[in-house]
Amino acid sequence: MSKSGLFAHFGSKEELQLATLQAASERFIAEVFQPALKEPRGYPRLMAICRSWVSYLRREVFAGGCFFAAASFEFDGRPGPVRDAIARAMNDWVGALEKAVRMAQDEGHLHSDVDPAQLAFELNSLFFGANFSYQLREDKKALDHAIKAIEHRLEALRITPPSRRAASGRR
Repeated sequence: MSKSGLFAHFGSKEELQLATLQAASERFIAEVFQPALKEPRGYPRLMAICRSWVSYLRREVFAGGCFFAAASFEFDGRPGPVRDAIARAMNDWVGALEKAVRMAQDEGHLHSDVDPAQLAFELNSLFFGANFSYQLREDKKALDHAIKAIEHRLEALRITPPSRRAASGRR
């Protein structure tokens, strides 16, 4: 399609960018959230979301890594509707992580004193750091390091069921 044909269809560069963001959001939900929803509520689903995000990068769903990480860095200092749409998408993502943490707390899987907003921030920071290392630094172990860090962080906050404590000899 020619450039003029593309703009005739969308009307403006901004409308094209907003439509691209919408399509990317739908794909992200299908690639990251929908598979994780098959897991039981709580810790298993929270871990599934994290693993699904790493898989999303590993499978190169978007060329160049995480679409939203790239868009965030490109538009974070530019005012306007595109930046606002990216901010909404990222707020929704971090909000979904917070909700998954609260659900894990509600199910008795994570300690109640865990701050969901803080943990969501930490997880997202690990995701963005993994994307940076994997894409820009071409560190092929970055995703393995990220999932190890995520698992370590979440395991440290996990409430171990009494039957597991007894089996492992801990009290």
